[in-house]
Formats: sequence, structure tokens, C-alpha cells
Amino acid sequence: MVDFLFDDTFTVEGLNPNGEKFDKVNRIVAQSEKHGMLMHLDVNTEIYPMNKGERFLMVLSPTLNWKGAPVTNYNSQVEKKSLADKFEYIMHGLLYKMSEEGSGSEAKAGIYVSYGGLQMLLKGHPSHLTKFELDQKFFLLIRKLAS
Repeated sequence: MVDFLFDDTFTVEGLNPNGEKFDKVNRIVAQSEKHGMLMHLDVNTEIYPMNKGERFLMVLSPTLNWKGAPVTNYNSQVEKKSLADKFEYIMHGLLYKMSEEGSGSEAKAGIYVSYGGLQMLLKGHPSHLTKFELDQKFFLLIRKLAS
């Protein structure tokens, strides 16, 4: 079984927070239910539209293989069944920056990931980001949930 790096249910709280608008891309601002994490995520809305108030499951996984086998090349990812079968929107990215601010109970940590130019910031308590390291590659998987 796959050991996820992170998983939680999020609710979209806003779109394009700084008023920036790009063709076919929205930056969603979402808050997680279980871990209280804040996420800013660029989403290709031409293929996967997302709206304020929508809930979705988001998983960060090192592989798409059900058995948890690592990705060594493209051919090793191709199986008859994979995690991708259970999700609607999938991206592969690289963690390029980590940040920490505050201390004690006020401490916050963040990871910055690039998915081929689409960006993600996941920020919250450092205990929820212990499985991440710089230059790590992983998959983001999203599936919308009924409200």
C-alpha cells in the first residue's frame, strides 16, 4: 500500500487572491479540514474548473503505484490499475523551496512545489510537513467531493 506524504480534504475559499488572472489558470486558495493547512494552488481550469465553496480530497504521493513501488522511469508508472484511477486531476512536480517562520505554538512551515510552471504553496504546522525534503518529486492528486 502507498504511504502518502500528505492527504486532507480542502475547501476552496477564494480564487486569484492578488487579482492576478491568467488564461486557462486560476490560483485557488483552500483551507484543509483535518490539519488546518492553507494551500495556494494553480489549476488548469480549462481541463479542471474549480469554484469557491467546492470541497476536494488532495493527496501528495511519491508514486501512482498501488503497491507503493517508487517511480524509476515512465514505463514503471504504467500499470493496469493505479492511484490515478481514483482521482480526476493529477500533476507531477518538484519541491523547490521550504520555509519556516515563528516559533513554538506559532510556528509555521511551508513547501513550494512547481508542477511544470503551475505553483503550489502548502503552509501550516511543521508536524504535517515532516515527510518532505528539498528537490523531492511527487504527484498531486485531486478528486472533488460532494458538498
